[in-house]
Amino acid sequence: MKFTFVSLFPNLIQPYFEDSILKRAVDKGIIELNFLNPREFTANKYKKVDDYMIGGGAGLLIGTEPLARTLDEFKKTSPNAKIIYLTPVGKKFTQNDAKRLARQSEICFICGRYEGIDERIIEEYVSEVFCIGDFVLTGGELGALCMSDAISRNLAGVLGNTASLDEESFEDGLLEAPSFTKPDIFKNLSIISEFLKGNHAKMHSLKNQMALMKTRYFRVDMYRKIAKK
Repeated sequence: MKFTFVSLFPNLIQPYFEDSILKRAVDKGIIELNFLNPREFTANKYKKVDDYMIGGGAGLLIGTEPLARTLDEFKKTSPNAKIIYLTPVGKKFTQNDAKRLARQSEICFICGRYEGIDERIIEEYVSEVFCIGDFVLTGGELGALCMSDAISRNLAGVLGNTASLDEESFEDGLLEAPSFTKPDIFKNLSIISEFLKGNHAKMHSLKNQMALMKTRYFRVDMYRKIAKK
């Protein structure tokens, strides 16, 4: 998978891939990173990339022409890449989206700044728009990192144990069951006794029940969908 990030601040993104699981994925060649900065495609000597909004309004937009030049250059070598932009009008990004996008060979994230980007850029270049939540960030870099991390976990060879993908939240429409580790008793709270007896069939059944209860308590919206089936 090749991730291209169109960002005014690539240094906010690159360090995230320099440790832990994603670093190993980069070292193995499972993930390839590419960064394009619209500042390098601006025509003015001051590398200015922001501009006022037509029609008024507080804040600035990333300049349309520098961003368009950036994306035109990108498409010369990656004409089939999926280009993604995060915006409040986008569909909510889910685990199913992460799995689906993991089947792509290359994804490009446009990381907005200021008040975002010209709507015509979205119409002309963007393949899909997503939203990671009902809140506003100072830029699109964090959102792009969230998505690229979730997508990367679904790439073959990224996780040490692929079973981790089968028993986690949002699989089968449920939250993951509560997890425990040593010691067996912590601050007078004991691990469920069935987890200590080695009967894997009972443990599996119990985990399923706990996942259902956890979903019913914390995510009523998800539970209602399960209950309808």
